[in-house]
Amino acid sequence: MLVTDDEPLVRFGLRALLDATDDISVVGEAVDGAAALAQARALAPDLVLTDLRMPGMDGITATKRLLALPNPPIVLVLTTFDTEEGVTEALQAGAAGYLLKDAPPEQLVGAIRLVAAGGTVLASASAARLVNASRDRAAPPARIPPDQRRRLEKLNEQQRELLRLVGGGLSNAQIAQRMYLAEGTVKAYVSRLLGALAVDNRTQAAILAHNAGLLDEE
Repeated sequence: MLVTDDEPLVRFGLRALLDATDDISVVGEAVDGAAALAQARALAPDLVLTDLRMPGMDGITATKRLLALPNPPIVLVLTTFDTEEGVTEALQAGAAGYLLKDAPPEQLVGAIRLVAAGGTVLASASAARLVNASRDRAAPPARIPPDQRRRLEKLNEQQRELLRLVGGGLSNAQIAQRMYLAEGTVKAYVSRLLGALAVDNRTQAAILAHNAGLLDEE
């Protein structure tokens, strides 16, 4: 994975923590979004951990450009800014999760493992408020574009359940257990679901699931 932060001490601490973990390897560091993009092209990391606000190219712009690469990495935001605007912008850009820098080390490691396995992490008070708000009220029609609403209506029962589980942040392995399917089958089904919904990644699918109120269907 690639660690992106404009503060040298933060990068040093993150690298020391993650390199001490058996199943995580840091292949490079970057001081801002532009450097992260260059490093991603050169090193092809599976995952990029990035700050949100940095001099030069910020984390939101970097996330969009990283996910536009031919073989895009997973992007996980790690920041000090706990705002609903920041969470929304990060998820709309395609980040697989949003985590705060005051998170315990074990939470960070767990979050990296979860997003690497295909899950979604929203570990901040602002993220929790956004998710709870979508659960507590039916989404008004204007929140979902008409074309996406039509695509939602065409989903069969299995696809709706799959979208609900993706929206809940479950990894492919966890979804496989819930739906009694092979993990490889789930991966293929998720890929088809993204195509059916015309979204770029599972994070955008999760936002759509929240907005559509599918998390209330348990």
